[in-house]
Amino acid sequence: MARTFVIGDIHGALKALEQVLGKIKPQADDTLIFLGDYVDGWSQSAQVIDYLMQLDKQYTCIFIKGNHDAWCESWLMGSLPDPTWIFNGGQATVESYAGLSPEQKEVHIAFYNRMKDYVIDTENRLFIHAGFTSMHGPAMERYEASTRWDRTLWEMACTMDRRIKKDSKLFPKRLLLFHEIYIGHTPTINYDVDVPMQGCNVWNVDTGAAFYGKLTAMDIATKKFWQSDPVRELYPDEKGRNR
Repeated sequence: MARTFVIGDIHGALKALEQVLGKIKPQADDTLIFLGDYVDGWSQSAQVIDYLMQLDKQYTCIFIKGNHDAWCESWLMGSLPDPTWIFNGGQATVESYAGLSPEQKEVHIAFYNRMKDYVIDTENRLFIHAGFTSMHGPAMERYEASTRWDRTLWEMACTMDRRIKKDSKLFPKRLLLFHEIYIGHTPTINYDVDVPMQGCNVWNVDTGAAFYGKLTAMDIATKKFWQSDPVRELYPDEKGRNR
């Protein structure tokens, strides 16, 4: 039976990505949905992008664009590097691109350009990097960047009073729009949790690979998940986004 996996934020950790895929052993008819933030943190950001492009030739892959990917895309297309980006893992990404030719960078730019802000599947499941603020869903967002930056959806889902029923006027309309919502962006280790977290119908699969956490892949049908080793153990001479 074909499976669908969601993979959390990678942040330049190619070794963790290879490890996780080795555990899930994707088959030809499986779908891999990557929730964004492929770059910034560990030393192999450009190499992660190369690897993802190869995966795209072997499997059905969906690539969501994260805020870090948008930063990198802007820089590759000629903008001055955002100082905030550089401070938040971008320097390692710049260094990872040092050995690539202009032609190789153009191929990467085309890949970034193809990334999606979000995807809704046939079962009304939403896959998005961060969240959305519109009561009418991400298609009606006033600012496109909200899909890459919003944390209010996750914060609301986490703090919902479970006594409030779905038919109550108090139940958040945003959570009624989709059967399930899968996000990254906000590391679960912020809550001292190193596995995927659920808040209402929202699943957070960013288990802190950029910092001292692990990279996670989850089967969306069974909710079984697989994880890499703690990423800092895979890159013992680096700090990632730890300071």
